[in-house]
Amino acid sequence: MLNLNSQDDNSNSNRNALQDPVSLNVGGEVYTTTLDTLTRCRDSMLGAMFTGQIPVLKDNRGNVFIDRDGKVFRYILNYLRSSSLDLPDGFSELPLLRREADFYQIRPLLEEIRHYETSVPLSLRGGPLGAMIMVNVDCKVRVLHFNLRHGPENYELRTCSVQAFTVDLFCTWRAFLTLLCERFSYRTSQGLTSPHPCNPRQNRLKLEWVPRPDELPQDQYDKQRYRGLTISNPEVSQSADIMNVHWSPCEITDMQGFVEELLKVSLAEGFKVDLVTPDPAEILNCTALRLIKC
Repeated sequence: MLNLNSQDDNSNSNRNALQDPVSLNVGGEVYTTTLDTLTRCRDSMLGAMFTGQIPVLKDNRGNVFIDRDGKVFRYILNYLRSSSLDLPDGFSELPLLRREADFYQIRPLLEEIRHYETSVPLSLRGGPLGAMIMVNVDCKVRVLHFNLRHGPENYELRTCSVQAFTVDLFCTWRAFLTLLCERFSYRTSQGLTSPHPCNPRQNRLKLEWVPRPDELPQDQYDKQRYRGLTISNPEVSQSADIMNVHWSPCEITDMQGFVEELLKVSLAEGFKVDLVTPDPAEILNCTALRLIKC
C-alpha cells in the first residue's frame, strides 16, 4: 500500500523531511543510501525528487517508492556514489540500464554507458555460446540506360552497368543483429539511415544496395532510388584526460568489402568461421558463410 507523502511547496522543507539514511523501494528492491548520493546529479530526476522539486511516494514501511525496475538500480547508485561505471564481467542488462539511466535523466551516466558500449565487445557483455550466423550473398549486374543533359533540349543517351548486392543474414543472437544495424547504414539522398530486421519476431536481416559507378551522375543515381551501404568504425582520439569516440562511415563498394567488414565485427564478438561455400580458401569471395560463437 502506497501513500503520497504530503509535503509543502517549499523545497527546503521537502528536503528536510527526508533524513539520512534514505531507504528506497525501487520496484520491490530495497536500497539504503544518502541524500548526497541521490542529489549528486542535481539536474536529474533523482536530484529533483530529493531536493524537494517534485513530490515523492512512500510505501507502508516508510521507504521512498519508485515504480521502476529495481534490478539495475544498484548500478545507478554505485555510479552516483563513485562517478564510475563498475559493471561485472558478462553483464547482460546494458539495454535495461541505459533505459533506466535515460528515465532518471542522468546524462553523465548515459555518456559512460555509450563509452562502455563502444569499448567493450558484446562477447564480454554476455551472450549465448553456440549462437550461429548464417549468411547468403548475391550480386546481379544490371544495365542502366539514362539521358545525360548537356543543355536545353540537348540530351545524350548513355548506358552503364550497376551492381546490385543482396545479403540475407540470419542470427540466433538478437543483440548481434542490433549491433549490425548500428554499424551498417544505408546512404540515401536524405542522408544515412539504419537498416532494420525483416520482422520484429524473426532474427533475419536483409541488406540491399547499389554502389554508384563513376560514370553514373548523382542525380540519375538518386532518380533510380538506389542506395549505398556504409560501415561505421569507431575512431578514438584523446585530448588532455578526455577520450573521444567518433564514428567514421566508410563506403562498401563490393561484396568482398562487405564480407571483410562482417568478419571483423563478428570475430570481435567471439564468433568463429564454421563453414565457407564454395571454396574455404576464398572466404572473401564466398556465396554462403556460417559462423558459431565459441
